[in-house]
Amino acid sequence: MSDLSQEKWVSQLSKDDNAVIVDVRTAEERAEGFVEHSIHMDIYEPQDFMKSLEGFDKSKNYYIYCRSGKRSGQACALFNHNGIGNTYNLAGGMLEWNGELVHS
Repeated sequence: MSDLSQEKWVSQLSKDDNAVIVDVRTAEERAEGFVEHSIHMDIYEPQDFMKSLEGFDKSKNYYIYCRSGKRSGQACALFNHNGIGNTYNLAGGMLEWNGELVHS
């Protein structure tokens, strides 16, 4: 797991053809806007979260974010514990995000 600043996270992500973006916030938080092409896995729904991990490709690179960086750091640790080692936490999360968001 690596904690990356927004600048480094976005830069690395933009050059990564093997990237998967994961939003671990609640559905209510996600409704306020999310990073384009991100998949949603609410870390506060532990059974669903862990079940989803079972199907993840361990060769991919996972860029994980939440509201502040805390839950996404925990998610990175869970990914790592389940054999998925290429995880990148967005330090500061959406609180410090100044990029574009998708609203649905």
